[in-house]
Amino acid sequence: MRWLLEQQFKAPSKPVEAFGLTFKNPVGIAAGYDKDGTAIRGLSALGFGHVEIGTVTPKPQAGNPSPRIFRLLEDDAVINRMGFPSRGSEFVQMELNPALRMSLAERILGFDPRIRGFSRLSDAMLGINLGKNKDTPNEEAVLDYLALLQNFAPYADYLTINVSSPNTVGLRELQGRAALESLLKHLHEQRVLEEKRHEKRVPILVKLSPDMTSTELDDAIEAILNAQMDGIIVTNTTLGRDGLKSDLKGESGGLSGSPLTVKSEAVLYQTLKRVNGAVPIVSAGGIMNPEDAKRRLEMGAALVQIYTGLIYRGPGLVREILRHI
Repeated sequence: MRWLLEQQFKAPSKPVEAFGLTFKNPVGIAAGYDKDGTAIRGLSALGFGHVEIGTVTPKPQAGNPSPRIFRLLEDDAVINRMGFPSRGSEFVQMELNPALRMSLAERILGFDPRIRGFSRLSDAMLGINLGKNKDTPNEEAVLDYLALLQNFAPYADYLTINVSSPNTVGLRELQGRAALESLLKHLHEQRVLEEKRHEKRVPILVKLSPDMTSTELDDAIEAILNAQMDGIIVTNTTLGRDGLKSDLKGESGGLSGSPLTVKSEAVLYQTLKRVNGAVPIVSAGGIMNPEDAKRRLEMGAALVQIYTGLIYRGPGLVREILRHI
């Protein structure tokens, strides 16, 4: 079935270099779709150049109570307040390396060739989006992120630090300059150790909110650059509700889709200007069609990520974008 999908959604190869990696094309799926790493092969078959799974938390957690996701049809938008539902770090590690699920007898007897070690699940680059548990206080958040970094350094092509979801109380406070710089410097120090241990590069990206003021965004970017991070993803979902028509506009949570397009582009412009080529930028938020993706890439984004556009346009959107850019 995957082979048939690959043939149906085959798209032209458009390699891109970013973070020291070669992506087969610049189009990826944003975190939040495959939270536990169970659909990497299937998503890759749709033509994505990278698949970002997660957000993964150290311990399993249920997330917020249902209903927690709403489709605003009149606005080509979605509101979600998922709250990092995750089966936890251990589960995702087993999804990424099936050898970990084998019994001791199978390991000793070598019944499964996968025991030889982790092998790639697809030709798409794998990003893993990391977040703290809901019950972890911000003062201890660094411990959650450090544990996740150690757990996933062997598997990820890159890691994303999520401090911008609006659906975990207090999480966005970690975007403040002092808190963010402290967190990222600890992660950088641990990253250096993991790179030596695994003999591979471990690029770290930071995902930011579209709701920061210009000054707050500048402060966050400076903290990211000072901590020697490898890239920035802009943006996450917004708490804004300007111009919505749907009766569901009053639902709490993060808004994505067409209403985010202008705001996300504005944050991308400011980020590119502030970074001035120091690190690659990934653009996400409000990319609903090939024209949106092309505009972001022409502005200077190295990669783009889609999610809500996939809901409204269907799986052929990846191929459409790659034929258009």
